[in-house]
Amino acid sequence: MSKNNCTRSGCRDVFHSYLVSEASYDGELEIPVLLPSDKLPNRLISFSKAMGTDDYDQWVHFYEDDGGFERVWNRPGYYLPKLKQFSGVVTPDFSLYRDMPLVMQQWNTYRGKALGHWWQTQGLTVLPNVRTADARSFRFSCYGVPKNAPICIGTHGCLRIRKDRELFKEGLSYVINKLRPSYIVFYGAAPEDILEICSRGNVMVLQFSSEFALSRKGVDA
Repeated sequence: MSKNNCTRSGCRDVFHSYLVSEASYDGELEIPVLLPSDKLPNRLISFSKAMGTDDYDQWVHFYEDDGGFERVWNRPGYYLPKLKQFSGVVTPDFSLYRDMPLVMQQWNTYRGKALGHWWQTQGLTVLPNVRTADARSFRFSCYGVPKNAPICIGTHGCLRIRKDRELFKEGLSYVINKLRPSYIVFYGAAPEDILEICSRGNVMVLQFSSEFALSRKGVDA
C-alpha cells in the first residue's frame, strides 16, 4: 500500500512525516516498508560509541538504552552525515516491553521502520531490526520487513529470566516462519536452544557478542 504524505502550510511537522514521504506501507498499522539488502555486518558498534569514533569500517546498531538514541528520532537530519560514513546501520531498537501499552509498542515499531526507510532513501545500507515482546506484538513486528533477506535481532537482556526467554523463543519462531530470513544477525548471546530454532528454519546465523559481554569476559544473556 502506498500513500502520499504532505505537510500543511504553516504547520510544524512534529510527526516527521517527511521520513515516509516516499514510503509504501505494510499491514493495518501501515508500517513503512524497507527494501531488502544482502549485505552483512563485519563489525558492530553502538550508536553512542559511533558518535565518537572515526573508525567507519563497521555497522551502527541501537541495542542500547533508548535514552542513548532517542535524539536520532528527534533530529534525524543532524545525525545523517555521521551515519553515512559507516558501512551500514541496523534500524533502531526502540523498546517493546510486555508491560508497555500496546499502542506504544506499535509506535516504537513504526519509528524504527520510518527511520530505516528514510536512511535507505538517503543512500545508507540498512538492515531491519526485529523486536518482539509478547504474542500481541509478533505480527506487527514483521510489518515492513523484507522476506528471504537478512534481519537483525538483539538478545541481550532477553534470555536470563525464564518467562522472557520463552516469549523470545516464541517470537523468534514466529518471525522465522513469517519472514523466512536468509540470515539472522544476533547481537548478544545465541545459546543452543536459540540456534536450534534457527536450524529448524534453515536460517544461517551471524552472532556478535554484546559490549556488556565483552566487558564482562563473555557473560551475556
